Amino acid sequence: MAITGGCYCGEIRYEAEGDPIMKGECHCRECQYITGGQANDFMAMPAAGFRFTKGTPKTFSRPDLDHPVTREFCATCGTHVLTRSPALPQAVILKVGTLDDTSFFGGPQVVMQTADAPSFHHIPAGVPAFERWPG
Repeated sequence: MAITGGCYCGEIRYEAEGDPIMKGECHCRECQYITGGQANDFMAMPAAGFRFTKGTPKTFSRPDLDHPVTREFCATCGTHVLTRSPALPQAVILKVGTLDDTSFFGGPQVVMQTADAPSFHHIPAGVPAFERWPG
């Protein structure tokens, strides 16, 4: 299966092939910064099946962290497109809002970092949820 997506202004486009490794929702403070205050819906896709088809994203990693993730975003419109994590090197973590067809996400299989969720965040019922990382 191939999915496509990109940033708000269209300068960055991508294609991801393969089956999702994980569909999740994260409530950590870092994700709240990236989303502007809400939880982060994401889909981890195989890195081997991922490629940018248009443009080159700008990258950012926090230099003060021991094992920071690398965030890739459009330098023109600022859309956060994906994250690469040293803890999950076989995957690219796509932001659901960048998918051309967001219905492909279908909802999270797991919810994490609920300990950081403010009272206004919705934690979906019936989905395994963890205060920190899943075991």
